[in-house]
Amino acid sequence: MKLRPFLRSFRPLLLLLAAIWAVELLNWALGYRLNDWLGLRPRTAEGLIGVVTMPFLHASMDHALANTIPLAVLGVLGVIIAPRRFYGATVAIVLASGLALWFFARPNTIHVGASGLIFGWAGYLAALGFIERSVRTIIGSVIVIAAYGGMIWGVIPRSGLPISWGAHLFGAAAGVAAAYLQTTRFWPRRWR
Repeated sequence: MKLRPFLRSFRPLLLLLAAIWAVELLNWALGYRLNDWLGLRPRTAEGLIGVVTMPFLHASMDHALANTIPLAVLGVLGVIIAPRRFYGATVAIVLASGLALWFFARPNTIHVGASGLIFGWAGYLAALGFIERSVRTIIGSVIVIAAYGGMIWGVIPRSGLPISWGAHLFGAAAGVAAAYLQTTRFWPRRWR
């Protein structure tokens, strides 16, 4: 593997992280009003934009930082383990988990944060080793399960916490589905 193309494959991940922080700084400067304007609001027409904007919006600097670290770690693993397929899976995870959350989450709520994507990447990378059974994907699955296996508790509903467990659940399910579908004829050939 040549070094320069390998390093270039990380550009979209770096752009994602930079965009999250650019939006976070703007959102902070606006008193977090972007969350009201662009957050995911279940079953409302104006909240549908949140399907794609939700991963870029956060409730606080601490929230953005807490999501940045696993995004960076899982993103790097994803680019290494499935370099040609990872970004296609990312798009599928964001759209599928966001739409599921939009349909099934409680009304009159606003959902923000990249945790659905984080759980999606974790589910995708963990499932890929079981589905493909190549040395690279199995090693990746073991690393993800060892490092982030405790995240499974994040998909269980808990009352009183301002956490979107639905985003976690739908993200993880979308990640597993993306891993499975990438090995079938259903998935577009250019994304495999």
